[in-house]
Amino acid sequence: MTDEITPDLLGSKLPVSHGEPERLRRGALGLLDIAAATMANIGPAMSFFFGFGFLAYTAGLASPLTIIAAGVAIAFLGNTLAEFTKVMPSAGGFITFVGKAFGARTGVTTAILTGAGYIAAMASVVAIVGGFFQILLKNYHVAGLQSVPWIAWTLVFLAFAIFMMVRGISLSTKIAGIFFAFEMVVLFVVSITALVKFHAHITFAPFEPKNILGGFKGLAAGFPLAIYLFIGWENSAALAEETTNPRKNVPRAVFTSVSIMLVSYVFFAYSTVVGFSDNVANLSNAAIPFLTVAKGVVGAAAFFAFLAGMTSTLGALIAGTNSQARLIFNAGREGLLPAAIGRVHKTRRTPVNALVFFLSVALVIIGAWGLGHITGGHAAAGSMNAVNFFAEASTFGTILVLVVYALSNLALPVYYKKHHPELFKVFRHGVLPILGFLVILVPMYYLAKPGQPTPYDWFPYAALAVVVFAIIYAVSLVARDPSIGDRVGSIVADE
Repeated sequence: MTDEITPDLLGSKLPVSHGEPERLRRGALGLLDIAAATMANIGPAMSFFFGFGFLAYTAGLASPLTIIAAGVAIAFLGNTLAEFTKVMPSAGGFITFVGKAFGARTGVTTAILTGAGYIAAMASVVAIVGGFFQILLKNYHVAGLQSVPWIAWTLVFLAFAIFMMVRGISLSTKIAGIFFAFEMVVLFVVSITALVKFHAHITFAPFEPKNILGGFKGLAAGFPLAIYLFIGWENSAALAEETTNPRKNVPRAVFTSVSIMLVSYVFFAYSTVVGFSDNVANLSNAAIPFLTVAKGVVGAAAFFAFLAGMTSTLGALIAGTNSQARLIFNAGREGLLPAAIGRVHKTRRTPVNALVFFLSVALVIIGAWGLGHITGGHAAAGSMNAVNFFAEASTFGTILVLVVYALSNLALPVYYKKHHPELFKVFRHGVLPILGFLVILVPMYYLAKPGQPTPYDWFPYAALAVVVFAIIYAVSLVARDPSIGDRVGSIVADE
């Protein structure tokens, strides 16, 4: 008996196997699994290693206060995600939520923005996996391996990550969780040891608002950098279909993860500032400030900190791709994106096509970036290292992700008023999401404002081009098949 076929909006075919949609493996994950996966996706060692130095340069001695402000902003977003998931858990995450609130065109537009933003951001992680390993090899002068290009190591680790992810969500999530646990132990041990060794410099200065460089302007300027430390906090929502009792466990995982990461980041930041004897100039000039502190504590601490950086990048790669590929997988099976993306492995129930597509595009972005440097004559200047790409790709991806965050906050009150008016609470479904929308405008402004160095100055225009393309694609798609609106959010995780 053959599958029933329905036309999609692009002229391809959407398979409806005997009327049943492609489904992921239900009940494979528990609360601890998705919380660990979420924090592994955040990649605290990776994010803190490469982000805190510039944050301290921007915000000054009181940079930990900027992290606290960012954590509060993420909590507003967490409320939005939690409230949506309570009534409509979906592997589509923000795409589904925005689409159900504003309609098919906005849902399709959000699918494009989400896919583009997360793939660009994940491309930075793909690159830094190999780049950081190359840094480790050079630091310890490993003969015969120091000259191997970082992209070669990236491909090796990427192959390992893909193998784990295709094997199944349970196995790959556990691997990411183990990596996360290791990095957290190392980060805390090094931080505590640094406080003990440099206890003479322990003061409340990093928590005094007067020590924020430039006052409120400095706080706002450092805000997008602090927000990036938390990117990945929404991981658990995309795992809803594979999670037991997602309506309760996903919100719990969101708030648990954000709370743990907020406390941890503030502690790591404070320890790093103390480790530099409150000298922000020296801190911001260090290539990776936390590793400098680890070396100052004891040599063995530095070695384990390097290993923590490696497990962090690998954990973030596995956990991040697992969740973010599921967003576009769900969009594919619901017809918002090409149908081929919405397939699952027949036995393992993993979204293989979405995983391969997601990472293939990430590699194309890395290749295009490298080609651009070569043709632009910048290759010899040493600018083609993975750290530079990490900063550039993550910044561009964050701009698009922030747009999705903003749309999601606006969607919450509309969705509840439209679909669940009996459950609508003014504070929870009105005030909090509007506050979340307003705080997101701050990093969006600082990432898009004129006068930034190249290539950051053209990122806002590139993001705008993606938005325009997404809108044109959405309008064309829905015009060809108005039934798209009925398919958005049609697959509920626990139904």
